[in-house]
Amino acid sequence: MELITVAAVAANGVIGRDGDLPWPSIPADKRQYRARIADSPVILGRRTFDSMRDDRPGTAQVVLSRSAPTYDVESAHHATGVDDAGATVESLGSDRAHVIGGAAIYDLFHPVVDRMVLSRIPGEYEGDAYFPDWDHDEWTVVDRTPYEKFTLEEWVRERR
Repeated sequence: MELITVAAVAANGVIGRDGDLPWPSIPADKRQYRARIADSPVILGRRTFDSMRDDRPGTAQVVLSRSAPTYDVESAHHATGVDDAGATVESLGSDRAHVIGGAAIYDLFHPVVDRMVLSRIPGEYEGDAYFPDWDHDEWTVVDRTPYEKFTLEEWVRERR
């Protein structure tokens, strides 16, 4: 199964503040993000899931949570960890899933993701959630597309 991290990251690594994005809305980034994850299951934490209940992403949501094992949403599935999330995605008949946050979920899945699609937001922002540090030598950027207010980068893990 292919795991793909999708995140918007400021120059200082910030990805969030108080459960929201710390920069003004970037409609072009939101459009490409939603289109990218629309046809696959997504893996996310409970707080991220709760913040997206009114506009659920992906075809199904695999929610990692220690405190909420059931959800009142038919497309939501509980998982207890990385292996359980992968098994859940496979049980849904998919061979791909997008990891969409929050910070603890990015950190947990980073050692096993195959690709990262990062919206690089210029500038530094105050925040309380950060994208995990990672060894750039283990990854190759295969695409970089500049937009007016962000740059979209696609990274592939080097398998040695």
